[in-house]
Amino acid sequence: MALSLAAASCVDRNLPAVQYPELDTTNPLLAEWRTPHATPPFSAIRLEHFEPAVDAAIACARAELDAIVNNPDKPTFGNTILALERHGQLLARIEGIFYNLMEADASEEMEQIAQRLQPKLTELSNDISLNPVLFARVEAVYEHPGLGLSAPEKKLLEDTYRSFTRNGAALSDEEKALYRTYSNDLSALTLRFGRNALAATNAFTLHITDPKQVAELPDFVKEGMAAEARARALQGWVVTLQAPSYVPFLTYSSNRALKEQLWRAYNSRALGGESDNTETVRGIVNTRLRIANLLGYDTYADYVLERRMAENRETVLGFLDELLAATKEYADADYRKVNDYAATLGFEGALMPWDWAYYSEKYKEAEYALNDEAVKPYFKLENVRKGAFLLANKLYGLNFTPNPAIEVYHPEVTAYDVTDEKGRFMAVLYLDFHPRASKRAGAWMTEFRSSKIENGVETRPLVSLVMNFSKPTDTKPSLLTFDEVETFLHEFGHALHGMLGEGEFASQTGTSVYRDFVELPSQLMENWATEKEFLDLWAVHYETGEPMPAELVERIVAAKNYLAAYANVRQLSFGLTDMAWHTIEQPFEGDIAAFERQAMAEAQVLPVVEGTAMSPAFTHIFSGGYAAGYYGYKWAEVLEADAFSLFKEKGIFNREVSGSFRENILSKGGSEHPMTLYVRFRGHKPSTKALIDKMQLGGE
Repeated sequence: MALSLAAASCVDRNLPAVQYPELDTTNPLLAEWRTPHATPPFSAIRLEHFEPAVDAAIACARAELDAIVNNPDKPTFGNTILALERHGQLLARIEGIFYNLMEADASEEMEQIAQRLQPKLTELSNDISLNPVLFARVEAVYEHPGLGLSAPEKKLLEDTYRSFTRNGAALSDEEKALYRTYSNDLSALTLRFGRNALAATNAFTLHITDPKQVAELPDFVKEGMAAEARARALQGWVVTLQAPSYVPFLTYSSNRALKEQLWRAYNSRALGGESDNTETVRGIVNTRLRIANLLGYDTYADYVLERRMAENRETVLGFLDELLAATKEYADADYRKVNDYAATLGFEGALMPWDWAYYSEKYKEAEYALNDEAVKPYFKLENVRKGAFLLANKLYGLNFTPNPAIEVYHPEVTAYDVTDEKGRFMAVLYLDFHPRASKRAGAWMTEFRSSKIENGVETRPLVSLVMNFSKPTDTKPSLLTFDEVETFLHEFGHALHGMLGEGEFASQTGTSVYRDFVELPSQLMENWATEKEFLDLWAVHYETGEPMPAELVERIVAAKNYLAAYANVRQLSFGLTDMAWHTIEQPFEGDIAAFERQAMAEAQVLPVVEGTAMSPAFTHIFSGGYAAGYYGYKWAEVLEADAFSLFKEKGIFNREVSGSFRENILSKGGSEHPMTLYVRFRGHKPSTKALIDKMQLGGE
């Protein structure tokens, strides 16, 4: 098929006659992009372009919707379901730029624009789902779909109908008015939550001027702290609450007082203060409950899980309980093991959370002769990137070529053309590696554009990976920790899901899958981080070029399940907290920290610290799309443990296995039910046994 190099336009010729508004094409967001692969012309886009562009795109979308609603012809899949799938393309293009930049390169002015745009976008969404004539047309097709629909078309019909019913289409007029109010409130609350969490993260710094307090730290930690201080025009050393700064200090400093101060700051972000999120959390969970009740569900989790692999809260809670029962005693043993080791070094009493990283690292170094300082020289960022690209080539035949003609949104970003072994253009990949004040914490994959086929013309995706990895210093390049290497592979797995997506409908391609299925490709990729056969191909010392010694690779492999039970239970505690918030059946007006402690109690391993709580900064569930879905990380671990066992059996670069994974999982997106796809790849349904076996509980 031909590749579309034209930008998404206001006009879709498949729609009935539409009376489109005139567009101001001097606004680059409304113009056709004559750029490589129709990539966004970032240098031409200014903040003042967004609001008028969104207003114009909303007008386009409304004109398209009016044409569907007023079509005198009998409702069909083509003139109703397909028309809805294809409407609003211009708006989607603009939103894809604005909200991705909001995450990766935000400013206070962008935040203000977002607050003004949010009510307009929510109103449009409600005007679609609550339009009785439009719903009647959708319902008519759903009840009499006709013959000859393909499997993806049947899935699109089902998804479209469910989207309407789950967004209030079947409510009475009075109930629809309430739904509009609640959905507007929820949009504003989640936006406020994310803004406050970022502000709270950026608000705290630990400024050290005494050289004695940093003397023991590895050079890479000190250099990073010194660079952070210089960037702020300060003398000495600075630690922030960004992971590449916060985690190394906790890991290598023996100064308990400073670590306690830092840990408490991190774990009380947005819990009070100028960026307080406690009322926002109450507002979000109570508004979600109101929406769920209005739609006929007892809890918000019941509403969410209806469209997940797990299907209901009983399954999720049973799943979490099963894993907790199988691993909690081993997690407690992990804690005692490190605590006992700390005692041999003169530590008295019980390890507190701010002690954990330091002594668990000491134990790992003593037991496995392994620490970050030993492995980081072999994990130069450029080499890790080379390794990820090499893996994609071995598994899927992909090639990555930097394309300086593609504009990027920040000087630190690099854009690549991605092609397959036959030279077919598959995607553009943007890589954005380092922390900055304008970027939210964490690591994520996103898309400026997804793939689709329309009128016989294929559009390929524009995929972006955004991370917060250790920055280069004056004397050293960016050298990654092993955890950061795993993070890179994880997000790269999401990118592969997006880049290898195939199909006609944008709403079904790539990562447009059930939330508890989306982490399978990403978590699967992490497995290669401890495979010697993979590391041997690219992990070389950044100064000498010498390959990583075999015995160091062996130590990495030996240590891969170090504290696996503890890490598992920690993740379960987050899932339990998420489910607790979203299974409330009455409005919550209580204490945020107390509620969270009770939710986590069964999975608590480290001592509880008063005055802290993760919920006010738990962006995954309160502003990041994982509400009643955080369990999905563990759910996907079960899937990936079972899936990777096939690679282990056949060979970690086996093209038959990777080809099947590409064909049955990566390329299919959300075109079929995920369990159907998984069984087609693996030959059976997964069970928790694969994950529990992988952790090798009780063994070294």
